[in-house]
Amino acid sequence: MDEAKHHVVVIGAGFGGLELTRALAGAPVRITMIDRRNHHLFQPLLYQVATTSLATSEIAWPIRHLLRKRKDVTTLLGTVTGVDRAGKRVLLEDGSSVAYDTLVLATGARHAYFGHDEWEPFAPGLKTLEDATTIRRRILLAFEGAERETDPAKRQALLTLVIVGGGPTGVELAGTIVELAHDTLRGEFRNIDTRQARVVLIEAGDRILANFAPELSAYAQKALERLGVSVELGRAVTQLDAEGVVFGGAHLRAKTILWAAGVAASPAAEWLGASADRAGRVLVEPDLTVPGSPEIFVIGDTAHLLRPDGKPVPGVAPAAKQQGKHVAATIRARLGGETAPRPFRYRHDGDLATIGKRAAAIDFGWIKLTGWLAWWLWGIAHIYFLIDFRNRLAVSLSWLWIYFTGQRSARLITQGDNDKG
Repeated sequence: MDEAKHHVVVIGAGFGGLELTRALAGAPVRITMIDRRNHHLFQPLLYQVATTSLATSEIAWPIRHLLRKRKDVTTLLGTVTGVDRAGKRVLLEDGSSVAYDTLVLATGARHAYFGHDEWEPFAPGLKTLEDATTIRRRILLAFEGAERETDPAKRQALLTLVIVGGGPTGVELAGTIVELAHDTLRGEFRNIDTRQARVVLIEAGDRILANFAPELSAYAQKALERLGVSVELGRAVTQLDAEGVVFGGAHLRAKTILWAAGVAASPAAEWLGASADRAGRVLVEPDLTVPGSPEIFVIGDTAHLLRPDGKPVPGVAPAAKQQGKHVAATIRARLGGETAPRPFRYRHDGDLATIGKRAAAIDFGWIKLTGWLAWWLWGIAHIYFLIDFRNRLAVSLSWLWIYFTGQRSARLITQGDNDKG
């Protein structure tokens, strides 16, 4: 690789980082991709791994495999601990560093517990494959424990599954879990009727899917309730432990609690010593650069940028991909001698959420869809964005099997974790 070429260092192989790298193909640069995991994750379908619908290999791909044909890209497995802005170096956990000419931080987000980090052992969030397999394990072990439990109160606690947070992830988890209990597992146990399982979705706001149009939120709530989900609105969780949750002053005994209520950015702002919003997202310039460091870009869930309507650019995959493409174009323009800033303009393509295996809500702004048609469009959109043809085929077959039979094939209890819940 030509060491004299402009060196672009990309931290994070998520949607934004990969789109940036793809868009720089053929540019007079050399690229170093750094990630602390060796795989790219299709995060929109992560909940389906957690709820036994898909296997991990169907939504994740080795980064090296994805970039194997790009001789201009070097992939490094490493954990970033800081950025030396003055020396233009990325600092790694093993004590080494990587110099850059242009740095792009695309490091994503983690779950946030609103100042109650002590809740995390009892209510795991869903951001990584490890999170998904941990959640899958807890859900399945709850039914296994209930099968052996003779005390009625303890058995009901094991059969009560709580999701905190009524955004798309919470809604999708709730719908799939209740179908798992009522359809997939029915008849497989001898001492319990899995249809007696109670799935509770708790949302502090006055409606679920708050970013959707109100009529779609109402539709989603009714669809969940038809499936058998108890939807609790307007009551925030104030206590959470191994025995259950307290919300709105009421205590609910539950042995399985899942967190889908909030996210925080990666530590990128701390690495840079940059200003950040309350969620830790870097307050970037309109062109996605860090104030005072035009050679550093921040994109995706790690960046805070307001749209013309005053709302922040959402932390969704299409936004990260648009930003990755924009930064690539800016880098190309700079190498061509252009110095004027290039403000980023976000194009909102719509909001999608699925409710079980036969319903969804889609808000494109100009058109709103619900029901089975929305579900099929949601599925087609997600399959289209899957990277590998083999995975598209595998996911399509898995979904069709679930759709027509109700059976989920990824119901394996695998590695252990330090369960406290």
